[in-house]
Amino acid sequence: MNRRAFLAGLSVPALVPPRARGASRIPLSGERRVSFNDSWRFLKAEAKAAEQPDFNDAGWNEIRLPHDWAIARPFDSNLNPHTGALPIFGTGWYRKRFALPENARNRYFTIEFDGAMSNARVWLNGQRLGERPYGYSSFALELTPHLRYGAEKVLAVRLSPEDRSSRWYPGAGIYRNVWLTITGPVHVGHWGTYVTTPEVTDEKATVAVKTELRNRSDREVKVALRSSIRDATAKVVTAARSELTIGPGGSTIAAASLTIARPHRWDVDDPHLYTLTSEVIEGNRAVDRYLTPFGVRTIAFNRDAGFLLNGRQLKLQGVCNHHDLGALGAAVSRRATERQLEILKEAGVNAIRTSHNPPSPELLEHNDRLGFVVMDEAFDMWRIPKVPNGYSKYFDEWSERDVRDMVRRDRNHPSIIVWSIGNEVPEQVRADGWKDAKRLVDFFCQEDPTRPCTSAFNNPEKAIKNKLADQVDIPGINNRPWFYEQVQKDHPAWIIVGSETASCVSSRGVCHLPPEKYEKDPSLQLTSYDIIALSRRPIHVSGPPPQRARRIRLDRIRLSRRADSVLRRPHRGRLARAQLLLRNGGSRRFSEGSILPLPERLVEETDGACPAALELGGQGSPDHSRYVLLQRG
Repeated sequence: MNRRAFLAGLSVPALVPPRARGASRIPLSGERRVSFNDSWRFLKAEAKAAEQPDFNDAGWNEIRLPHDWAIARPFDSNLNPHTGALPIFGTGWYRKRFALPENARNRYFTIEFDGAMSNARVWLNGQRLGERPYGYSSFALELTPHLRYGAEKVLAVRLSPEDRSSRWYPGAGIYRNVWLTITGPVHVGHWGTYVTTPEVTDEKATVAVKTELRNRSDREVKVALRSSIRDATAKVVTAARSELTIGPGGSTIAAASLTIARPHRWDVDDPHLYTLTSEVIEGNRAVDRYLTPFGVRTIAFNRDAGFLLNGRQLKLQGVCNHHDLGALGAAVSRRATERQLEILKEAGVNAIRTSHNPPSPELLEHNDRLGFVVMDEAFDMWRIPKVPNGYSKYFDEWSERDVRDMVRRDRNHPSIIVWSIGNEVPEQVRADGWKDAKRLVDFFCQEDPTRPCTSAFNNPEKAIKNKLADQVDIPGINNRPWFYEQVQKDHPAWIIVGSETASCVSSRGVCHLPPEKYEKDPSLQLTSYDIIALSRRPIHVSGPPPQRARRIRLDRIRLSRRADSVLRRPHRGRLARAQLLLRNGGSRRFSEGSILPLPERLVEETDGACPAALELGGQGSPDHSRYVLLQRG
């Protein structure tokens, strides 16, 4: 079976030939939230006026969401290998025709996207509803003011992800679920509940609930809010009721405190979940019903004991988990996500870092249910770009909205124990980088003061010097375990976390003694002591064999981690050692100031001795990783 046939059998959704069809009818079944995934039309191209309701889309492919348009395409060696050598960029249009019955006039409708990759623009019947550039953000848009009842309606979505916008495979398209929320004029707001457990003992747990209520009518309303908590068997264990008055077009926050006797705590080994049911009562009738799963647990971080879950020390055995589903692509699959976590659980993993973006809601739901703790991460970059078309283009305008929406969506998940404001952001080396860190931490704390914030630093020396590390509650250190002791010595009050601590190619359970770096062990295993890192970036080189060589001092070599760029300045710092790695598997070691011959150009050779990389170590070196040598300075 070839790859395309294989993917056609696995990927969601499958493309089907065009066929005539009418508008999807949306029944008013009483459900507050219904799937809006069926009967979409898709075109991978620009289409002028495709947002207009009378646009002819008969020739488009009919699909079912979630949908990743890039994964089923053939690999192309001319495309960026970091994003899978797949076409994750371009323009794609989605259109869905639907109809609402006449009796829907007294209802209110909101469309919610769990994620759309990326630069999404949304129209209803040709009227623009809104946009969202960040492909990992969930967002909702109001439909009601633009609806025509009894007539066919067309929702159109245009996505325009750019090339060189990501450092990994992001997927492309409406790759997460889409929902239609249907309420009356008085209802619980979007992501409208906030549940915390400020006091927990074996005898009782205090549950603090804040509920946002909206009145979208033009009259004042008097309602009651009934909050009840059910355990995993659906038994009501506690309840509260409050009376409220909401002005026309207004909203209010209702606070309640409930007590659960002898609470069943959420834990990684026993992930028990309660459900808060929020009912809005007008007269004698419930006009809205909103469900919020949550867990009763305590979390704490201690410099000596580490992480404490329910007062018990828990060693975090974590993975940095990117959002894609391997060969299935980025399109969300509930079962595939669950299977990933089941495999990790069996391997002994108990912690997930959502590298390096807000995850799908399904991932967090499974973490709650299966018993993982989570570092929920917001960004891979801020203002300073890592790739030309990354999030840095939108940071100034959108970062506050993206952070607040992320926290409001995710903060009721008991699995989340820490928020991350960013991964290896270049601002860590800037003298004023702390300002952006403080700004983001403030947003997180305003929305959820119950969890600490971290940021993952790959240059912790500079992050500490420039005071960026001071802005977070728990500084994270990437791939520098030898630096932990020094940090704790210099900052005795700090709590730190290993936000990245080992390569995925290490052999689990293999710890060679004494801990030392080597090219190859006789066992053919790679020690788990995190002192050896293999290159994860392919070298793409071409051209004629070298004609001549130059003699270059080691401390003047210009280095790059990319195969298509060179660092702006040469490596600076005292080199304690260097190793020239050869393509034929051999190596040569050199000391500081050594002179060695280097070829005019790197070439692809299977048995030659062309230099492929330099391994550097010593005070001031970029890190202890392998670097691709591209040219001399």
